[in-house]
Amino acid sequence: MATCTHHRAGPCGDNLLVSRQAGLVDASQAGEPVTLPTADSILVTGATGQLGHAFRELLPEAVHLGKADFDLTTLDLIGPSLAAYDPEAIINCAAYTAVDRAEDEEDLARAINADAVEEMARFASTRGIPFVTFSTDYVFDGTTNRPYVESDTARPVNAYGRSKRAGELLTLAAYPRTLIVRTSWLVSGSHPCFVTSILRAAASRTVTVVDDQVGRPTIALDLATETLRALERGVTGILHLTNSGDSTTWFDLAREVLRLSGMDAARVRPCATSDYPARAKRPAYSLLDSERWDETCLVPLPDWRTSLRDVVRQFKREEPSLDL
Repeated sequence: MATCTHHRAGPCGDNLLVSRQAGLVDASQAGEPVTLPTADSILVTGATGQLGHAFRELLPEAVHLGKADFDLTTLDLIGPSLAAYDPEAIINCAAYTAVDRAEDEEDLARAINADAVEEMARFASTRGIPFVTFSTDYVFDGTTNRPYVESDTARPVNAYGRSKRAGELLTLAAYPRTLIVRTSWLVSGSHPCFVTSILRAAASRTVTVVDDQVGRPTIALDLATETLRALERGVTGILHLTNSGDSTTWFDLAREVLRLSGMDAARVRPCATSDYPARAKRPAYSLLDSERWDETCLVPLPDWRTSLRDVVRQFKREEPSLDL
């Protein structure tokens, strides 16, 4: 299995919103740091999702907008809606993420993942404020045998991936100073995701999980933390951020989740992607790595196995009634 390792030399300065770790490259290699506004001047969209919830933990005083508060499908209203809050930085966590349904709703997926994000970027551009949005490993076709880096050619194989790639291109054209964070296999312990679905299902039955799609999970809180660091470093353009550690498959990830929960890992069984009736094609290999570590003065996220332990603990605290 592939392992992600990186080398560092020398210290970087402390961040303003999140604590730093030691052992980084000199700050002069990180681009030009910026001072983010106070938390109550930061606007976060997608507040009810996994990533939005993580930013709420880190920035409780920020303005957090959920789906009911912020309509992404009416483009003419996006700018005025944002202006009403007078933000000094925008973090967009809102997205259309129904991968299979997007095959039948590609126009809607594109409207939310591309057109709406472009409008947000235009608004941020007119004000010259930091803007960050998120993309996906699904912009790649999965035919390589090495981790994808930022400069690799995007070739999405499904409608969801096409909508996210369109969003990348439109957003950077509208506002080149945008930070676009590509990530993969996002999980948390408090929102519906692969981890919580596996724990709920395996509590009462045997679960079958695909064993031939390779990637690496990303813990939402780790991603939000490092994204804030990237913003403070003045990082723009496309950046890959996932947890570090070995590559894995969905099947092996499910087994690790059950092991950490104290459940019998035999409750999950492997199957091939061809045995799973999914509407959308998935990339067989979507491991992400970054070629920008030294340039940005960032550190790789923690090993996913270490952070996954905290995710499982959180789930067990919030759903103690499940027999795990």
